[in-house]
Amino acid sequence: MTATTEVTQTAAATPEVSGARRNEKVGNVVSTKMQKTIVVEVEMRKAHPKYKRIIKSSKKFYAHDEQNSARVGDVVRIRESRPLSKLKRWALEEIVRRSSLTQLEDAAPKAS
Repeated sequence: MTATTEVTQTAAATPEVSGARRNEKVGNVVSTKMQKTIVVEVEMRKAHPKYKRIIKSSKKFYAHDEQNSARVGDVVRIRESRPLSKLKRWALEEIVRRSSLTQLEDAAPKAS
């Protein structure tokens, strides 16, 4: 009886081999002043344990942007990756929505 319980416990403890799901977050680009790096601010909403009031908290993540395609104000999806530097552990997955500010900046030099 003990042998069968040990087998089932070890089988349940093994991680899924078919594909490791990486953690993803959606947030706003706050800074693009570094080369190939963006700073993404993710806003988290959580209910207070006792009072049940929704509390907003935010956290900044450094993400790798290979093509420097993201601009300040864009809404982006970032995915967890291996450590790329001291602070950078995320990579840009996709740009969900472009900022209207960047469209205005792109149009202004053409008009001048």
